[in-house]
Amino acid sequence: MDLNLAKTIHSIFKKKGLSLSVAESCTGGLICHYLTAVPGASSFLQAGVVVYSAESKTNILGIPRKIFSAHGMVSEETARLMAKKVRTLTKTDVAVSTTGNLGPGVLEDKPKGLVFVAVSSKKGTVTRKLQLKGTRGRAKEKAVLSALGFLAEVVSNG
Repeated sequence: MDLNLAKTIHSIFKKKGLSLSVAESCTGGLICHYLTAVPGASSFLQAGVVVYSAESKTNILGIPRKIFSAHGMVSEETARLMAKKVRTLTKTDVAVSTTGNLGPGVLEDKPKGLVFVAVSSKKGTVTRKLQLKGTRGRAKEKAVLSALGFLAEVVSNG
């Protein structure tokens, strides 16, 4: 497990005095695992939720079901709302979210390896689309590293 990006996140958030929350679907808590593998995460990481099903995305985060019927759970819109909703719910400065299809097959007519990452702050919400290759485990790790890199990029430039 490469913790360099997690260490970078720690440094950025501590230096800027920001708080973070995480909403994960396809990464299943691995973002929080990476962040908490480095000592000191409690100084900025407030909460992390795994909302794997449509029901949990609706019941915990309050994402309207019409979003899933219109765009799918694997969509930019869902990732965007996951990040916004968890940031609002936890009252953090920044939130990151992931949703995607890591396989083994097609889900909602979306190809294996398609992942959306969103970062939300008071300045707005930005997304990134990923198309990952490899085994389910390798794609999951790539999704986490991409999400952490995107988070670092957005917060550093914001």
